[in-house]
Amino acid sequence: MGIAERKERQRAELREQILAAARRIVTEEGFDALTMRKIADAIEYSAATIYLYFENREAIGLQLCHESFEHLVSYMAPAVQVADPLGRLLAIGRSYARFGIENPAEYRLLFMTHSSFLEALFAAEREHPDPDDPGERAFQFVVDAVRVAGASGKLATDDPELIAEMLWSGVHGVVSLAITCKAALVSSVEDLAETMCRTLVRGISASGDVTLGSRSTS
Repeated sequence: MGIAERKERQRAELREQILAAARRIVTEEGFDALTMRKIADAIEYSAATIYLYFENREAIGLQLCHESFEHLVSYMAPAVQVADPLGRLLAIGRSYARFGIENPAEYRLLFMTHSSFLEALFAAEREHPDPDDPGERAFQFVVDAVRVAGASGKLATDDPELIAEMLWSGVHGVVSLAITCKAALVSSVEDLAETMCRTLVRGISASGDVTLGSRSTS
C-alpha cells in the first residue's frame, strides 16, 4: 500500500471514529449535548482536528441523520413488496412505527430534535433534492403507495403527498408518545400503533370498509 492510500485510509478511519463518538453522545445524551469539544475528548484528538472533517456539529448531525434514514429505509423496504395496495400502506405504517419503537434515539434525532436543526435538515433536502437521499426515499415509499392505491380505485385522492403526510403525522404521534411518555399510556405501544395504522388506512379507503389482513402482515 502506497503512502497516499495509507493516508486516505487513515482519514476514513478517523472520520468514522468521529461519527461513532458523535453517535454515542447523541444516543446517550441527545443531540443538544453534542459538541465538537466533547467529540474531541472522546476520541482523544483536538477539536481543531474535528473541524478538518466537519464544518460544525450540525454537519455531523446531518451525516448521522443520513445513516439513520438508511436504517429506516431498511425497515420500510420489505413493505413495498406487499401486493394489495391498502395492505402495502398498512405494512409501511407498521414498519415505520416499529423502527421508532425499536430505535428511539435514532427516531429522536430524525424527528424530535431541536426545531432549528430539523428545519436545516429538511431545508437542505428541499434546496438540493436528491431522489437517492434515504430520507426522500422513505417518504416516497408512502407517496408511491398512496398513488398505487388511488390508481387501483381503493383510495380516493387527488393529492398523494397530502395523504402521505397525514398518514406519517398520525403514526408519528403514536411513536413520539411511546418515546416521551410511554408510562402514561394505558394500552401497549404495539397495540396503539397497530390500531392507528389500521384506522388511518381504513379511513382513507374508498369504501371505508376494508379487510386489512392479520396483524402479522409486514
